[in-house]
Order: sequence, then structure tokens, then C-alpha cells
Amino acid sequence: MYSVLWLIDWVVQAYTYLLFAYIVIDLLVKFGVINAYNRVVYVVMDFLSRITEPLLRPIRNVMPNLGGIDISPVVLVLGLQFGLRLLHELVRGMMQ
Repeated sequence: MYSVLWLIDWVVQAYTYLLFAYIVIDLLVKFGVINAYNRVVYVVMDFLSRITEPLLRPIRNVMPNLGGIDISPVVLVLGLQFGLRLLHELVRGMMQ
């Protein structure tokens, strides 16, 4: 049971890192620091977008418009961490 919990922990942590990379690269593209028409940047952004957008889109649909500030990644990370902690507590309760 602990190995499955470890795997879920690892997946959530990896997804959080990918989400953070998506945010940073997206900001760099929006501020013109890196060129979005560069093939490597485009491929990386496309990959990160395909990975993160399916979970971010429903949050964006529910959240109110904050005038250009997108806090859906923060909500997603908090939700993932909350779900992970809840899962840990459930497993601890089942093992006692």
C-alpha cells in the first residue's frame, strides 16, 4: 500500500514541477524574453500545455475574472496538495 502511495506522491510532485515550468515559460513568452516562434520553445510549450490545460481549464471556468491575473495554477496546486494530504490521512487510518 505504501508503494502505491509513494507513486501517487511522485506523480503529484512531478505534475507540480511541470505546472511550475509551464507558468515560468508562459510568462517569459508573454514578456518577450524568449521567442515563441522558436521550434524548441514551441514544442516545450505545446507539451506543457497539453499536460496542464486539462486540469486548469475547469478551474478557469469556475473562477471569476480577476482582470488578467490567472490564479488557477495556485488553486490547482493547493487542491492537489490537499488531496494528497487527505489520501495520506486515509491510508494512515486504514493501517491502524
